[in-house]
Amino acid sequence: MTDVSAAQAPGLPITGERTVPGVAVENYWFRRHEAVYAAIAGRCAGGVVLEAGCGEGYGADLLAEAGAQVLALDYDVATAAHVRRRYPRLGIARANLVALPVSSGAIDAVVSLQVIEHLWEQERFLRECRRVLAPGGTLLVSTPNRLTFSPGRDTPLNPFHTRELSPVELADLVSAGGFTDVKVLGLHHGPRLRELDARHGGLVDAQVAVALNGGDWPPELLADVASVTVDDFVLGADDLDASLDLLVIAQRPAEPGSA
Repeated sequence: MTDVSAAQAPGLPITGERTVPGVAVENYWFRRHEAVYAAIAGRCAGGVVLEAGCGEGYGADLLAEAGAQVLALDYDVATAAHVRRRYPRLGIARANLVALPVSSGAIDAVVSLQVIEHLWEQERFLRECRRVLAPGGTLLVSTPNRLTFSPGRDTPLNPFHTRELSPVELADLVSAGGFTDVKVLGLHHGPRLRELDARHGGLVDAQVAVALNGGDWPPELLADVASVTVDDFVLGADDLDASLDLLVIAQRPAEPGSA
């Protein structure tokens, strides 16, 4: 049996606020996040990218590996120090995400995955994202789908979340922030994860049950969680209300009269 409380990535503990790589019991959540980074990496290649809320830093490093010049920001002092040590090819700074330390119009793409649900001032954050983007620049924001992550509730289940969003709410929030060409995609389990759902009575529910019952993992569940890869998830525009996580892609409008 594995004691979840003892699981820890080098330098950063598992607290429930962020996911980390390299820990078997955390692998499902890590791959679920990594799948979205992998899906957007091509959009960021060759550009100047700001990641707002980089967490452990693995995603920003993935974007850099794809050819982006990445400035990674996080508010937490220990997290920023960890990223600086572990991912030396990244630019890293500690910053408040509603007051980005970047010149207006300096960024080709703003990436912020699984962060906006942690923020109290979501509208102000999006205004800052629009400010730092160059005309025609791209906003890429992911967040848990409120409809499936905290179903039937007015307040989030996760104590680190301030406000979760449905697909329509996310699109409306981004549009109200002055962005255009707003497109929302949803992340779903692919065929192999659906098989694991059937095997365990819901893969997420089985992991939550372990956490609630003291952290002892059945060997079969741990093996299946540790086997999950990014290819086990599907990102698309179908059945958004039933999706696990949401990704919104939007543009800062080009300046009037530009080509």
